[in-house]
Amino acid sequence: MATPGKTVAFIGCGNMGGAILTGILESAFTSSDAAESRPIARFIACTKSVGSAERLQSSLREEHKAHVKVVSDKTIESMNAADVVVLGFKPFMADDVLSMRGVREALAGKLVISLLAGQTPENLVHIIQSTSQDERVGDNAPVVVQIIPNMGAQFRQSMSIIRIPKTPLSTEMKEIVEWMFNQVGWIKYLPESQMDVGSVLVGAALAALTIPVEGILDGCVAEGIKRPDAMEMVLHGIRGLSAALEAGIHPAVLRESISSPRGCTIQALLELERAGSRAQYADAIIKGTQHWKK
Repeated sequence: MATPGKTVAFIGCGNMGGAILTGILESAFTSSDAAESRPIARFIACTKSVGSAERLQSSLREEHKAHVKVVSDKTIESMNAADVVVLGFKPFMADDVLSMRGVREALAGKLVISLLAGQTPENLVHIIQSTSQDERVGDNAPVVVQIIPNMGAQFRQSMSIIRIPKTPLSTEMKEIVEWMFNQVGWIKYLPESQMDVGSVLVGAALAALTIPVEGILDGCVAEGIKRPDAMEMVLHGIRGLSAALEAGIHPAVLRESISSPRGCTIQALLELERAGSRAQYADAIIKGTQHWKK
């Protein structure tokens, strides 16, 4: 079992980092939780600006503030103080952040969890190790694991995909990774070859699904239902759909089972087929995946 009492530093704690931090706190750091059952004892949330730090601090529940130290623009200090480091900044910032003086020493031998889509662990290690710093660090490279969650983390409803490491994690590191992300939802290991499309599926596809929901709401409003009432009904419909799919019912079978002769369902489905909506969603996933291959 992982040694309790470890410190996790979030380097970049914006939308995604903040969602994960909030989800873990809500799940495992309520007043009734036993501290000895948690491998993590405290967090450092390092934001880029003072304003972001203040907003994050004000969003924390009082009972959680004792477990979180919120700082701004203290990247190296936060890395040095942590046992586990979470990279939560934008992927394009990897070179600038990880080539800072002191990063190599601060991350030597530590577990580093990367939330950066499109940045492989090998590339991140290369950036960290290629900086000309204290040679005494030698080959003690950090252990970088790529994990792509989604914004459902703050509601403990994230599907987080984990890139299968080329070198298996130690038992302690594996326990920490799985404990953290099981607090905010579910985890699934994927091979390297599937991480690009997996990243699109758990992230971009979630955003893409808001488009048909919004269209359905617009149609309801046009036909006389108030938007809040329509939203309530749509949400319950989505929950029912999720339950049916989880039960193993194929989408095509589900559509057929509720399409009556001359009914409204088949008319709605035919309209969507004429618009080519299914192919457009398939193309959206393909386009998003190809973006990472450029």
